[in-house]
Amino acid sequence: MKYKDSAKQIFEEVGGTENISSVNHCMTRLRFVLKDEANINDQQIKNIPGVMGVMKKSGQYQIIMGNDVANYYKELQKLGNFSDSTSSGGKKKNFFEAVVDVISGCMSPLIPALLGGGMIKVLLILLPMMGLLNESSQTYQVLSFFGDAPFYFLPIMLAYTASQKFNVTPMLAVTVAGIMLHPEFVGMVAEGNPIQFFGAPVTLASYGSSVIPIIIMVWAMKYIEAFFDKVIPNVIKSFTKPLLIILIAGFLALVVVGPLGTFAGEGLSSIILWIQSKAGWLALGIMAAFMPLIVMTGMHWAFAPIFLVASPATPDVLILPAMLASNVAQGAAALAVSLKTKDKKIKQVAGAAGISALVAGVTEPALYGVTLKYKKPLYAAMISGGICGIYIGIVGLKSFAFVVPSIVALPQFIGGDGNANILHAIIVAIASIVITFILTWIFGIDEEESTEKETMTPVSSEQAGSSNPKKIYAPLEGNVLPLEEVKDEAFSSKMMGDGVAIVPINDEVVAPFDGVVTTVFPTKHAIGLTSESGIELLIHVGLDTVQLNGQHFEALVEDGQSIKKGEPLLKVDLPKVQEAGYDITTPLIVTNTASYIDVVAKDVAEVKKEETILYVV
Repeated sequence: MKYKDSAKQIFEEVGGTENISSVNHCMTRLRFVLKDEANINDQQIKNIPGVMGVMKKSGQYQIIMGNDVANYYKELQKLGNFSDSTSSGGKKKNFFEAVVDVISGCMSPLIPALLGGGMIKVLLILLPMMGLLNESSQTYQVLSFFGDAPFYFLPIMLAYTASQKFNVTPMLAVTVAGIMLHPEFVGMVAEGNPIQFFGAPVTLASYGSSVIPIIIMVWAMKYIEAFFDKVIPNVIKSFTKPLLIILIAGFLALVVVGPLGTFAGEGLSSIILWIQSKAGWLALGIMAAFMPLIVMTGMHWAFAPIFLVASPATPDVLILPAMLASNVAQGAAALAVSLKTKDKKIKQVAGAAGISALVAGVTEPALYGVTLKYKKPLYAAMISGGICGIYIGIVGLKSFAFVVPSIVALPQFIGGDGNANILHAIIVAIASIVITFILTWIFGIDEEESTEKETMTPVSSEQAGSSNPKKIYAPLEGNVLPLEEVKDEAFSSKMMGDGVAIVPINDEVVAPFDGVVTTVFPTKHAIGLTSESGIELLIHVGLDTVQLNGQHFEALVEDGQSIKKGEPLLKVDLPKVQEAGYDITTPLIVTNTASYIDVVAKDVAEVKKEETILYVV
């Protein structure tokens, strides 16, 4: 409740929706762009529980919240439809990156509904086979539209998620999707007679289960809504704006944008299927081998027009079959690591991740927590996936339902003439498990010896006031600066915690101790770490560098990853950051300072990488 209550108070104190142009957050602060700051009472905001301080900088009203900032931000988002754009642009994405980002961002929230519908389709295959359900019964028919509903009404769900992505009024976007799926329009399309709307020809296209048309349409609505916001007087805006948006957007949806999106989706499917028909076994081998990397980048959603319509009439012969080989390979690799490792913690994590991938097709725990971390198991899974993918291409394996492939979901491959297809799927699953397990066992995993003894080496009480303090080593080389001299009140006042700052002269940030990565901020300018002994450390590269939106920064690790002292964490192009006008002073903050007696900086003017810089008593 503390996040909700404080967020509500902050929302009210900064003027609510009418005064907030945009809001985002960095590692420690809520960053508002406000229309008017004149009437805001800074002191009242500082008195709100959880607020550590207030700053006005770079055209933003910044409220310092500490490590829990993301939780306050989530509650703020519930109070208004805010943009999260920052005041200065970051690295511009190319067209392909932007398309993948949009499709992935819009599709991700819909996965539970799609998986639920897909599993109902699996039940409709299994229950009649087991004699538990008659295909002519009303129960079967009702279950059929239960399973079909998430797919047929996909444009309506996408309209909502895309409206969040493009900052469009959600219910207006949903209304336009409703126009495209209206039963009267569907009936007119089914009749096949020419349709005209204000004299313009309407393409006879069906938008049920489509992806691209509605995403394009909601993107266009962003500009339509902005235009009418500017030109319509406030006194009549409440009723004329929605009227005009529905009329204009509905017209464009049926006459212009919808047909273009349909043709684009058909074109994408045709191109991929053409490549598959020409390359055959090679295409499936490559797809299955590189599926983990494709999933990591979100590129698999670019193929949504193909695999989302998987059905007995139009089975998927590319993505879902390739994912079968890849998913079970990830699970087998994780299980092999679990059995081979001597580390009890890794054994537990890898075992659970392997079961998740094999049984449910959820590969993220195995990929991010095991195979990618140790690399060799990932190579084993990719090699196995490639071999099985070649077999898939040769036998022409097909998926007849959209379900994330796994051992439990194998019935999605039941269909076609006879039992050949499901037998091939079983062969692929078994082969992928066996080959991956053997390769992972042969390749092995690199388990590094713990350096805890070095980390805990005692120093004199004269140095740190204790006979056994914990050390933090310098993640950067450069000049040492007392925290009080940092030109940012949030750090200099130590409201975030005690520590020290380094003005770096090298471009690589390395791990200051053995531990785990708690948070890599999306803009890569800051990283949160937790040592094996429980020290929580924030490394904030530069001041206000969140505004760069990741430009000139490269993250070399990810959330949840275990790290060893000296392991590279981030790379930063310091000259470019300075050219952009930013201070490169890098604070190192022990954010759980209150848990310790003292945090003492080593009394030096300069420090080299991996030399002791802080003692935690």
